[in-house]
This record gives sequence, C-alpha cells and structure tokens, in this order.
Amino acid sequence: MYRSMQLLLITTLSTGLLLGLGACDRDQAEPATPAVERPAQDAVDDSQAATQPTSDAATELNSLYTEHFQASLRLNPVMATFRGIREYNDRWANSIGNEYRRQNRQLQQDFLTRAQALGGSAYEHDELAEQDRLSYEIFILERENALRGMTFPSHLMPVNQFRNPVNLFAQFGSGQNAQPFENEQDYRNFIARANEFAVYIEQAIVNMRAGMESGLTQPAILMERVLPQLQAHLVDNPEDSLFYAPLNSLPEELEQDAAGTLRADYSRMISTTIIPTIKRLHHFIEHEYLPVARSTSGMTDLPGGAEWYAYLVADTTSTDLQPEAIHQIGLSEVARIQHEMRAVMQQVGFAGELEAFFEFTASDPQFVFASREALLNAFKALREPVDQAAEQLFSIRPQADFEIRAVEQYRERSASSGAYQNPAPDGSRPGIFYVNSYDLSARPSWTVTSLYLHEAVPGHHFQRALQQELQGLPEFRLFGGTTAYVEGWGLYAESLGKEMGVYSDPYQYYGTLAAELWRAIRLVVDTGLHHKGWSRAQVLEYMYANAPVAEARAVSEAERFMAIPGQALAYKIGQLKIQELRQQAEQALGDQFDIKAFHTEVLSSGALPLNILEAKLQRWIAGQQ
Repeated sequence: MYRSMQLLLITTLSTGLLLGLGACDRDQAEPATPAVERPAQDAVDDSQAATQPTSDAATELNSLYTEHFQASLRLNPVMATFRGIREYNDRWANSIGNEYRRQNRQLQQDFLTRAQALGGSAYEHDELAEQDRLSYEIFILERENALRGMTFPSHLMPVNQFRNPVNLFAQFGSGQNAQPFENEQDYRNFIARANEFAVYIEQAIVNMRAGMESGLTQPAILMERVLPQLQAHLVDNPEDSLFYAPLNSLPEELEQDAAGTLRADYSRMISTTIIPTIKRLHHFIEHEYLPVARSTSGMTDLPGGAEWYAYLVADTTSTDLQPEAIHQIGLSEVARIQHEMRAVMQQVGFAGELEAFFEFTASDPQFVFASREALLNAFKALREPVDQAAEQLFSIRPQADFEIRAVEQYRERSASSGAYQNPAPDGSRPGIFYVNSYDLSARPSWTVTSLYLHEAVPGHHFQRALQQELQGLPEFRLFGGTTAYVEGWGLYAESLGKEMGVYSDPYQYYGTLAAELWRAIRLVVDTGLHHKGWSRAQVLEYMYANAPVAEARAVSEAERFMAIPGQALAYKIGQLKIQELRQQAEQALGDQFDIKAFHTEVLSSGALPLNILEAKLQRWIAGQQ
C-alpha cells in the first residue's frame, strides 16, 4: 500500500513525514534545528528562480532533477534513511512547522519554474527522447500537485491511528528497520534523532490545538485507537521499552567502558526523552483532543472538505474522474465480481445465497489458521511455486530479495492485512512483506495466495524493487511513484494468478475475487464517506452486506478509509486502467501481442501517473504496428 509517493511507504506511513516522495520534497537550504511554531495562514511566496533553456534541455533537466532530489534529502532526513543514505540519520524534520512548510513551498515553486524554463520549449516541440519526456511530465505534475496540496490544512491533523508518527519512530528505534545500529555513531545518531522527534511531537500538539479551534479535528473513534498504540510505549523501566532492543546487540568492537557509557546515555534518552514525549501526546489526546474530536466520519464535515477530497481523489488516481463517477464504477464492479463468485459457489457445490457463502467462508473452522506461525508458513510456502509461475509472464525480475515478517504487535490491531517495504537501494536490507497475524479468525486461509501476489511476486516487491534497479533514470523516478499505479499494479498482479496457474484451488480463486471485490467496495465506501456523507456505521453495513469479511478487518478497513481519504481508490482505478491498456494492446496487435513485452513496457519506466502511463502505452502500441 502506498500513497502517491508521495507514497507510501510503507507503506504506509504518513506522507509528508515519512516516505512521501512528491509531497515531501525539500528545500535546498539546510534547515536549522527545528523549533515548535504556531500555525499561521499560508502565504504564497512569489520569489521564483528562472533559468534559461540550454542547447541540451534533457541534460540540464536531469541535472535539475538531481539537485532537487538532493535538496529533498536534506529537508527530509527520514526519506534519506529509507534510501540507505546515512548522512542525515541524526535528524527528524519538523515537517509540520511553518518554517519548514514555507521552505517546502518555495522549493516546489522554484523547481517548477526552473523546469518549465529549461524544458518547456523542447517538450512542446517533441524534442525529448521517450524517457526524458516522461521525466519532464512527471516532475512538472508532481510539483503542481504538491503546491496545490499545500493549500489544504493537513498539518493541523497530523496524527491518527493509521498515520501515527510514534509508530514510525518506534519502527526506527526497534533496530529491525531502516535505522542502522552497526557502530557507536549509529546509536549516537538515534539519540540525536530522538531529540528532534520530541520537537515534532510538541509541534503536533500545537497544530492539533489550532485545528481544534478551526473545526479541523480527526474523528473521535480514530483517536481512541491511537491511545493504546501510545500506551504500549509507556513503561516504567527503560529495559521494558521496545526502544531498548538495540542495546541488546551492541557492536562487539566497543570497549567495555565505551559500551557502558553508551548504554547509560541511550537508556537516559529512552527514560527522559522518548517516554515523556509519548506520555505528553497520550495525555493531550486523552484529555484535550478527544473531548472535542468530531463524531462524524468523512471529509464532508470539515471546512472546505469537499474541495479537499476532490484534490485527494485527483492526486491519488492521477485521473480526471470525479467522486460521483468513481462511486458508480464501484457499484458496477461490485455487481460484476459477485456474479463471478456465484460461479465459484456452484463449482464447490455450495447451496444457498451469496450472503450465506460469505458467512460460511468467513467463519468455517477449516479456513482458520491454527497459529500465527501456521499463517506465516503458508505465505512462505508460496515463494518457490509463484517464482516459477511468474516466468510464464515476465522476462524481467528484480535482483533484490525480500523476507516475510509478522506485523509488530504494538501496531497490528490497526494495521492492514499486508504491507510491503522497499529494499535498501544499496542492497544492505531486503524488501519486507509484512503479514498481519492479529485475530486469526479475520485472516482466512483463502486470502493467502492473492495477498502474496499483491504484496510480493509479481506485485509490490516485484515492481518496487525492479523500479529501484532501473538504469538511466533520475533518482526521483527510481524512488517515487503514483499510488494508483503502485496499488493498481498490485491488484493487477492478483488477477494474473489464474494465468500463472496458482488458483487451482477454487477457494484460493475465490480469495482473489474477494480481494478484488474488497477493492471495488472501497470505491463505494470511500466516496460514500467523503463525498456522500456516509457514517462509519453505514460503511460497515455496506461491507457486511456485500463481502465476506470478519468484524476485525471490516472495522480496521473502515477506519483506515476515514484516516486516509482517497488512498483506497488507487487499487481498483489503477487495476482497471492497466487492464484497459492491455486490452487495447491485444486488440491492436492481435497475434503480434506478447504478454512479456507488454509487462516489460509497463514496468520499465517506474510507477507513472495513470494519465502519463496511458499516453506512453499508446505510443508503444502504435510503434509495434
């Protein structure tokens, strides 16, 4: 799962703070140690740096892209850490503070103006080679979208259960994620980073208070979910803290005295910085924020919410589809997929209505794993057969490997069923496929194959790792991407299971239909929440009536849609576009159509906006005729 990478990392984390590559692009000037600031109304900075075009626009543009990427790393140290760049591992940007946001706004405007000045004429006269053309189109679109996004007050609602900065910081501090702990300096870096993280949390509290005064609050139910996430870190003894884990494996080369000093300093950081910071946030949410948080569920109840949601829809899908049109597409897809499910019912000999089949597949003991280990082992068992089957449809594959891990217990209750984290570009860390093993009754066995195809091969791991390994592309394309492409590819990858021969079990094929149905339902309920004004109860009612879903997952997903409006639209809209383009290629090329060549063309340029992908594939089709 990703946001317009503007992504998501991890998967899933908060766009501006974490991995969001487009919306968290940074200023050229290195910011000073961030300070807590009072939110103020945005003011557009009119200063623009223009550069005259050169005789080689593509070369100049690529230099500009590199300059922009390096500026982004300086302003977003968390992104740098995920990229395996250690220079900024002691920093945590105050990305929701006014000065930071001013710098970011100016960066976007300056680079937009400079790129247009350098490449506008060459682009208009079709003088750029294919990949240079794509780079220019993407760079301009991302800058324009970022600037538009800054007109909305997301910085006043920086915390919810799905995008909780404490969760991300805990992943870093666990010693099992992107933050390295290989030598003494790495430990010192994290101590310094913890101090800046404390500043960020203080800023979050200031911002949320401003949001409370402006009628911009999160739904109360979401903030209730945040409290146990925070409570998990409020321990009396530092040794009981998740953050203590790196001290259990100090570098062997440390001398005894140095190790003792480091252990004392690091323990002090946990007890005097991290725990008190999280405690202040917990107290603020419980006693100040929750009493005034809104009881409604969607963006229609926020000031300017309709316009804000329309922006999120356009940014997420990279199409001109309006919320109402997407709602209708969702209803149509739900009906189509349910028709296919009835055929599976007949195949397995189930007598009864579809709703009864939903109940049977959601509750029958034969579909419930006996243990968390059994669930993980089922995913691991798919590696070899799926790898072999993928050779039928792909002539390229990533060099990077991935591992399968359970979602950490402190965040598993609110996490999605699965998520993927990119490997380190330098090969020092593999990709990670996170599997949620919380409440096994909500993780039926027939979901395994489709989820594996989506998150691992040929889905997110295949596409994201391969993208990082592409040659000759500017860095913002290697590490960026559009949500609708990334998640659309993941859902398209699920649909390839039949061609790959891995859905021989009717229930596993039912699993992919259920997954696709779920993504179609997302079109209905996300627009229902944020366009039509549905309540959380209405969303749950629609889910239970139209899909085989246990309560734990339904609640988690409904609240996810409430927390990150528009993101859930990416899956189905992206899948439908890729399938549409494949159909166009098959019809136009007939016997000359090569599925491996088509997939190579789709994957060979990274995660493109759908409108840019469509134009690219149409040029490719024309070139094959």
